[in-house]
Amino acid sequence: MVIEPDDLPEHAGKQKVLIGEDVAERLDVIPAKFRVIITRRPKYAFKGWDGIIQALAPNHIIESGLPSEALLAQIAVSKYADGLPLYRQEGIYARDGVELDRRLMAQWMGRVGFELDILADHVLREILKGDRVFADETSLPTLAPGNGRAKKAWLWAYARDDTPFGGSGPPMVAYRFEDSRSGDCVQRHLGGYRGILQVDGYAAYSKLARKNGSNDGPLLAGCWAHSRRRFYELHTTGASEVATETIEMMTELWTLEATVRGQTPEARAVARQTISAPIVAALFALWEQTLPRISGKSKLAEALRYAMTRREIFERFLIDGRVELDS
Repeated sequence: MVIEPDDLPEHAGKQKVLIGEDVAERLDVIPAKFRVIITRRPKYAFKGWDGIIQALAPNHIIESGLPSEALLAQIAVSKYADGLPLYRQEGIYARDGVELDRRLMAQWMGRVGFELDILADHVLREILKGDRVFADETSLPTLAPGNGRAKKAWLWAYARDDTPFGGSGPPMVAYRFEDSRSGDCVQRHLGGYRGILQVDGYAAYSKLARKNGSNDGPLLAGCWAHSRRRFYELHTTGASEVATETIEMMTELWTLEATVRGQTPEARAVARQTISAPIVAALFALWEQTLPRISGKSKLAEALRYAMTRREIFERFLIDGRVELDS
């Protein structure tokens, strides 16, 4: 946009010469708007010849339905990426005079999910090509079909990010929805994977791991953040000096990780052997001295046993620079 000065009477007969300009920038927005796309497919017949010709109808995700693929993408991104529930979208679209029932949009999203299934499978396959994969699972309240009641389902997440040890591939996450938390789910998702699997202490992952020096199955690495959380809860309440000392010592581990992030696996391992290994050794020594002297039913004892029974997978980051300190 160019704003020219007004031509005043005193400027009459004079030659105007451009000697410069002031430029200002402002951020603007073009609001989204709905439109109706009308597709016509003419039918033709030939004189003296039986039959009719007509172009085939284009394929759509919702066959013979109302939404274009752009509208489906708008609804899906708003719901799943921006956290905008369908009932809110229903109200937003109504302001523009477009009535879209949330139940109808829910059916559309189900169809979109079906069409994207092949992409979700591809993402998981790409993740399982990585040297190291993060895995975790969380409960998810879900409406049971038919009765409208909530039931507990599970969302399993598998992530790959090679950038901390110098990789250049894009980070990616694949999700799997399941009705249970059984080990069968892990086997189905990760069967055949032989890389590093970085996880919490859930037993289902351990059943999948390599055993007795075999190369069959993933190599487990522990997540220090899951252990730290147990000590931190005791530290914040002032319930345990050992928990506070543990948190202070663990802080030094994360301090080093910030300095080696993005370096090669070899460089990371060398730095960890120099700085982190003595800290880890001191932590386990502290825990071994403490556990026999406290009540086995205490929260501190639970935290100690959680860490001590997983020593091998917790120490794996010290010798393998591809492993992260936490997942």
